[in-house]
Amino acid sequence: MFEFLQPPGWAKPSGYANGIAARGKMIFVAGQIGWNEQCKFESDDLVAQIGQTLKNVDAVVRAGGAGPEHIVSMTWFLLDRKEYSARIVDGHKMTLGANDFVLTPNGTWHEHGVSSDGTPCIWQDGLDIPLVNTLEANFYVVHPDLQQSVGYPVDDMTHTWGNPGLRPAGAEWSKGYSPLLKYEWGPTYEALQRYAKATDGSPYDGVLMNYVNPVTGDPVMQTIGASMQMLRPGESTRAHRHTGSFIYQVAKGRGHSIIDGKRFDWKERDIFCVPSWAWHEHVNASASEDACLFTFNDLPVMHALGLYREEAFGDNGGRQPLVS
Repeated sequence: MFEFLQPPGWAKPSGYANGIAARGKMIFVAGQIGWNEQCKFESDDLVAQIGQTLKNVDAVVRAGGAGPEHIVSMTWFLLDRKEYSARIVDGHKMTLGANDFVLTPNGTWHEHGVSSDGTPCIWQDGLDIPLVNTLEANFYVVHPDLQQSVGYPVDDMTHTWGNPGLRPAGAEWSKGYSPLLKYEWGPTYEALQRYAKATDGSPYDGVLMNYVNPVTGDPVMQTIGASMQMLRPGESTRAHRHTGSFIYQVAKGRGHSIIDGKRFDWKERDIFCVPSWAWHEHVNASASEDACLFTFNDLPVMHALGLYREEAFGDNGGRQPLVS
């Protein structure tokens, strides 16, 4: 038996515990590696070896009369990660590249891995945990096999649902999230460039396109929306504010944003946020190259609850005065 330790007044953690008090029998598992029960490696693939290691840990724990849900702490040590990143969502395996946008919707099994011919990968997670915790609807489940099986051809959802203006004949999809689990950077940037030839864009957001569910045209998930926007060379948007919180990641270029009168410089890979109802405007610092900003947000919730509103900054030609 064990209990989670939570000091009074501390924010509730998600996916970990600040402390655990244990009673009764304790099991200490020796270091496990990616070979089978006969001490033989069945694969030289990192993902396969990680899966085998988890199975080994599970077997030792179960031999002591416990299960993976009783594990308090686990430490990993990797000697080499010159690998290629991949992600599996509900049995659908996807290869990933820089600036790709991938979904791991509520209630889906998901895991991450790296194959033998790739490179190290860092990604940004966007979660709806604060909302779901407030609604007391959060849950966390470990897969019974610790690693799911790949049940489809690699990148099958991209090949099936990622074709603009085309829908596979006879294909059905009724889940509340998009079947297109991966939105690739290449086609996204190309779409922004094409759209820029046909529009002056928004005075507040430049050339902005939303990621959508290809079946319904709705946001990619019921609680999280996402978009990519392009600022043309030298473009400076006007200020506005709206309900809904936005987390930005700079996909391309450099510039700055003014948020409630304060300037924040950014460059590729930087992350910044615009809180709900905060004045904001964006500036592309380059006179020759465009800049692209990815964002995820809670606009689906704001629209569903009838709480969305927007207001333009009316003074000074739409530009905020800087504050110290």
